[in-house]
Amino acid sequence: MKGYAVFLRGVNVGGINIKMADLRKALGKLPFEDVSTLLASGNVVLKTSASAAKVKRLVEECLRTKFGYDAWVVVLTGSRVAELVEACPYPPDSDDQHAYVTLSSDHAVLDELFRLGSDLEGTQLTRLGPEALAWQAAVGQTLDTAFSKLSSKPKYKSTTTTRNLRTLMKVRDAAK
Repeated sequence: MKGYAVFLRGVNVGGINIKMADLRKALGKLPFEDVSTLLASGNVVLKTSASAAKVKRLVEECLRTKFGYDAWVVVLTGSRVAELVEACPYPPDSDDQHAYVTLSSDHAVLDELFRLGSDLEGTQLTRLGPEALAWQAAVGQTLDTAFSKLSSKPKYKSTTTTRNLRTLMKVRDAAK
């Protein structure tokens, strides 16, 4: 059995409302064990002998069928989440900045975001690996940053999702 972290895109925002108890129940019917959710933003940890690609396919199919929306997820092993948290050079919080990690299921898309985002004035991105990059935003200004506006474009919706570093730390701890 391998431990996985599953990050749902766009849950409990933009009219897609899913109760975490309903999500756990739906995913519990799949070939997964120890399914648990963290926070209300679509973070799941589970165990299974399936591959990450199969977990992604099964979860997306379940969400589309059970909850009726175009669902996309990023799946990482619990150990990989721990490595990404460790690699992040930013503190989770400071008095004026919050740290974020953008995750992607498509490395080429993240390459593009990194290239385009690095050219944005006032944007500092740090590549944590082929599937993740870190960035900071002033407290209260996250959605107003140039990188947030870039990464939220519809063309990235099916392959990326962003979490604050504090959330990744909670997922890391739950996936142990």
